[in-house]
Amino acid sequence: MPKINKVVATVWYDKPHMAALRRVFPEADFCYVDFYDKARLAQEVRDADVAILLGDVDPCLLGENTLQWIHCDHAGLNGSARPEVFARGIPVTGAAGRSAPVLAEHCIYFMLQACYHTKELLAAQSAHQWGVAGSDTWRGLYGRTAGIVGMGNNGRMLAERLHALGMRLITFDKFPLSGFDYVSQKLTASEGDTLEPLLRESDFVILCLALTDETFHLINAETIAQMKDGAFLVNLARGGVVCTEDLIAALQSGKLSGAGLDVFETQPLEPDSPLWDLPGVYLTPHCTPQVPDRTGRSIEIIRENARRFEAGEPLLNLLRPSDMVSDGKAEGGWARLMNSNLTKEQIERIDLEKYLGKRGWKDPAEWM
Repeated sequence: MPKINKVVATVWYDKPHMAALRRVFPEADFCYVDFYDKARLAQEVRDADVAILLGDVDPCLLGENTLQWIHCDHAGLNGSARPEVFARGIPVTGAAGRSAPVLAEHCIYFMLQACYHTKELLAAQSAHQWGVAGSDTWRGLYGRTAGIVGMGNNGRMLAERLHALGMRLITFDKFPLSGFDYVSQKLTASEGDTLEPLLRESDFVILCLALTDETFHLINAETIAQMKDGAFLVNLARGGVVCTEDLIAALQSGKLSGAGLDVFETQPLEPDSPLWDLPGVYLTPHCTPQVPDRTGRSIEIIRENARRFEAGEPLLNLLRPSDMVSDGKAEGGWARLMNSNLTKEQIERIDLEKYLGKRGWKDPAEWM
């Protein structure tokens, strides 16, 4: 069975979590490297077995080294799904599922905004106005139909909560869904099902699937035309799953009543985008409240995968060729910082804790 003798980490954890990560590998040599120090990172992994990364798989990790497993400490692995990574043959895993409970809440937040017409109620409150015209026609979530596209960690958590709220559920996934007997229709792409029945019947269409070449612009003019008039779209997946131009047209025409959007094809969203001002649209800046101890949940995923690695068992959240996204389709964001080639002097002029969270230490000896 394989054994982990050396681990190299670049993650941005506080002292207690770094100490907890160190304890996952009690018998291994453990080395911390600043994520931007690519030269030292390449040197340290030459004789390492495992790399635990803040960002995606950097090219410096694909040279001559002894790596047998790379973990990227975030959910989406599109940035690592590159031909050269697969060609290198090192298993790559991610942290999918660590925030699934609050991502489900985030979806429901958008759905309730739509049901309660929050913008109109807040405007009336600001104007000291009692009542809003048309409020007698508003409907809650109970008894309505939600279509969940993608039944991974986030989709499953959401299905449980929407069922508890009394909604009728339709799901769509690439593979068969076991359990969830309360789901009215389980559509499966690998068995020949299409998305059309879900789009046709759902009051809320909720995207919980990964961005791949196959799912890029899945929601476009053609699929929007299949939706129920007045449907509400929720996207907490990736911006590229939705064609922005076609979504704006559907919102402006009234085909869709609104949308709840946390992710966008271009991030940050351009200041002149019509999405800011459309009345039925609710936006959040790719920002979901954290679960209690999200980093702790990440460490538990790493711990389980460390056990599986040494036991010769399949790893959780393994990068697959189907995760690949062609150039130009993946959204931007903080990953650009991870992949930049800034000098140490340039990095020192950046307030990293502003972007990455409070770390509270400078020397690994403080927690090692």
